[in-house]
Amino acid sequence: MARTYLKKATLTSRSDAGETAKTVADILADIERRGEAAALEYAAKFDKYEGNVELTPEEIEAACAKVPQKLKDDILFAHDNVRRFAEVQKSTVADVEYEINPGLIAGQRAIPVSAAGCYVPAGRYRHIASAIMTVTTAKVAGCEHITVSSAPQPGAGLNPAIVYAAHACGADKIMALGGVQGIASMAFGLFGQPKANIIVGPGNQFVAEAKRALYGRVGIDMIAGPTDSLILADKGADAHIVATDLVSQAEHGYNSPVWLVTDHEPLARDVLAQVPGLIADLPELNRENAEAAWRDYAEVIVCADREEMAATSDDYAPEHLTVQADDLDWWLGRLRCYGSLFLGEETTVSYGDKAAGTNHVLPTSGAASYTGGLSVHKYMKIVTWQRATREGSKQVAEATARISRLEGMEAHARAADVRLAKYFPDETFDLTANG
Repeated sequence: MARTYLKKATLTSRSDAGETAKTVADILADIERRGEAAALEYAAKFDKYEGNVELTPEEIEAACAKVPQKLKDDILFAHDNVRRFAEVQKSTVADVEYEINPGLIAGQRAIPVSAAGCYVPAGRYRHIASAIMTVTTAKVAGCEHITVSSAPQPGAGLNPAIVYAAHACGADKIMALGGVQGIASMAFGLFGQPKANIIVGPGNQFVAEAKRALYGRVGIDMIAGPTDSLILADKGADAHIVATDLVSQAEHGYNSPVWLVTDHEPLARDVLAQVPGLIADLPELNRENAEAAWRDYAEVIVCADREEMAATSDDYAPEHLTVQADDLDWWLGRLRCYGSLFLGEETTVSYGDKAAGTNHVLPTSGAASYTGGLSVHKYMKIVTWQRATREGSKQVAEATARISRLEGMEAHARAADVRLAKYFPDETFDLTANG
């Protein structure tokens, strides 16, 4: 049975990459050429902000003092969950040493990058949780210097709760710079910070393009597009909760896709009937975003059975994947392509977005088919090493010489030849490429 679309998207989440790319490339080139002066000009132009961009300890303290204690407690709760989960993730990567052959030893080391740049969006919404997600994982990884860059509000500066979250989670420097100028300042090491080895965090299409353009010169977590979410639901799912969860993710932005995949058409039609009312009940900005996302990007798909549902989900490779269906262990074992998985009605993407402990910086636009999201591992380099005794190098030298000659790389072969000649002067070796 083919998939049946009760609602089909009229648009995709792809932005006008060409125009965005040119704009971003021009800004990056200008900031790299003129440095801090250019970054400040763009801050004045785009952020409408001409205040201090490097927060002093006194400014950080003053901002933190504005945050209500209840919110501080919530931030610290979320930070503790993210930190403990990151520590468990880090424990899965260990330095190892292995004797491949007698006398030939190889190993790996997990080394954190020195400097991390964390971008925290603060335009449409104030992404306090992004400061928690990015800074905490970098700190657990062992990065020596962590910078946070976030867009200030005109005449007001950075959101105090973002400042508090960044400071509490371990940021070494907090910058009031949004957009491309914020990304560029971290990448180029402006305003007294070291050049970032990796830049992480979500952002709009300009932030995403800046990260893409700089990739190679610096590491990045991923190239991200608009957030997307898919729900797998069977006949036992609660239509009101399914509809609420879809709307909760549609409010991210006008181009944020949400998808419902089910094998029970009555549930699908119930959800379709409920969503408009739930959207209409939102505050104005949230309502406008969710209305556009639902109208232009949302899909409702009916499948024959759960296997077809799972296959559909894997094809979409959603950033967020929720299962509200029986036999959760089956789904956990079957599903292959997602950024983060939420099993059962008792959890929701909102939990992961804010406080549950797993990271909310995740692959979008189908990238979950080949990569996972931000984790402590993204800040760590897995590097290898080797050492050998002279006897241990004998066999590998012979193989290296012959393979190198077969490839036509004579200088490589001779690097093996000289060692055999030095270590085993009384032996004769056939180091030709012929059989």
